[in-house]
Amino acid sequence: MASFFTTALKSFKGNEDEPPKDPPKDGKAATLPNGMAREEFEEYQRQLLEEKIERDKAFAQKKAERATLRMHMRDKYRLPQDERDDAQLHVAGGAVELPQELAAMVHSGEEDEEEEEDGAFAFLTKLREVNLPALRDRALGSVDEVKEKCVLM
Repeated sequence: MASFFTTALKSFKGNEDEPPKDPPKDGKAATLPNGMAREEFEEYQRQLLEEKIERDKAFAQKKAERATLRMHMRDKYRLPQDERDDAQLHVAGGAVELPQELAAMVHSGEEDEEEEEDGAFAFLTKLREVNLPALRDRALGSVDEVKEKCVLM
């Protein structure tokens, strides 16, 4: 294939005096770019493959973290879960921990929601702790003081 393009390019340039080269019989020398030795080329290919695997692992990890975040948010707001998130976690290898920044974001929202829900209940529980007879006596004492100071009452 490379010899075809080389021939076409040379004929386009007008350099037809050089006959096209036949590809080598073994086919291996044609795949080596820039005069690399076979061992160097294999090392280069192995490094490329290792880098690709590392990138794919990091990408799968990020996708699993995002899926975990979506699952936590769905739990928080009581929304139905999505099977794609479970599949994404399975691809990443099971349990994926949420990064601290994202976990803090999810949990801070949960605390706010709990405070809003528990606001009325918290008030009622604190109201039970109030000593009503002491509060009544204090209020009546204040009213008596005001009556003494004010002529209209």
